[in-house]
Amino acid sequence: MARPDPPEFLKRTGQKYTEPPDIDLTKPSIARVYSYFLGGKDHFEADREMANYAEGVVPGVTDLALGNRAFVQRAARYLATEAGIEQYLDIGSGLPTDGNVHEVVHESTPHGRVVYVDKDPMVLAHARALLADNNTTIVLKADLTAPKAVLQEAVATGLIDPDRPVALMLGGILHHLQDEEDPGGITRELCDALAPGSHLVISHFCRPDAVRSPKSAKRAEALQKAFMEKLGHGLWRTREEILSYFQGWPLVEPGLVPLNDWRPLPKESAQAGNYVMPPRNKHIIIGAIAKKP
Repeated sequence: MARPDPPEFLKRTGQKYTEPPDIDLTKPSIARVYSYFLGGKDHFEADREMANYAEGVVPGVTDLALGNRAFVQRAARYLATEAGIEQYLDIGSGLPTDGNVHEVVHESTPHGRVVYVDKDPMVLAHARALLADNNTTIVLKADLTAPKAVLQEAVATGLIDPDRPVALMLGGILHHLQDEEDPGGITRELCDALAPGSHLVISHFCRPDAVRSPKSAKRAEALQKAFMEKLGHGLWRTREEILSYFQGWPLVEPGLVPLNDWRPLPKESAQAGNYVMPPRNKHIIIGAIAKKP
């Protein structure tokens, strides 16, 4: 396989390109697939094939990536401006794009501290290049399936004080864990370590009730089959399963809802987070924010 061109982010930063270690260009990466969905340029042929395959199975799957990004942006803005959160732990952050969490937070809270966590070598190379001169934001290599290590490394950066409220952001990541990896247990271990007043943000692929929403349930089933076939992960879980991940913490209004319905912005708004998913995929991805008592 021919050596790829330098990724766009390194062209922008003017850095010499050294291909990240342990990157297999023949297999799709969910971070790079999402980059393609979001209109980014940091992806390879295998990623584009996966994305186009999923789009062919269920037209409009790109909506989910765009809708998830908009929800995370609105969530970050709420946490910074209304909840008064000053430190953020964003796990499974993916490839940076316009309107990243730290950028949204810094609109109102310039001193806000953000620790991104990911295990994808492309994400790590990208983020480290762009954040090289940022002293309030850092990216760590760690794996969500080892929550104790994630917390230890985040605290070791000096940007996270475990005795003060933290925003734990799990945007679009838990649905990439298999049931046997125990996403509920992992989330519980992370949440138990957080101080009172901390907030938990989750967005997750949802499998609607087949009787109440037969078309949406069929779309969810088809997409799960496509993701599992091409990526080996990507589960559409029920609303009840997703709700259990919030550990019984009180939900911030409007609760656990389709992402479009979580504090939407006017379409004409200039703020990040104004994207609205078309109705066809509205009910197959949901999210919420909860506050630790």
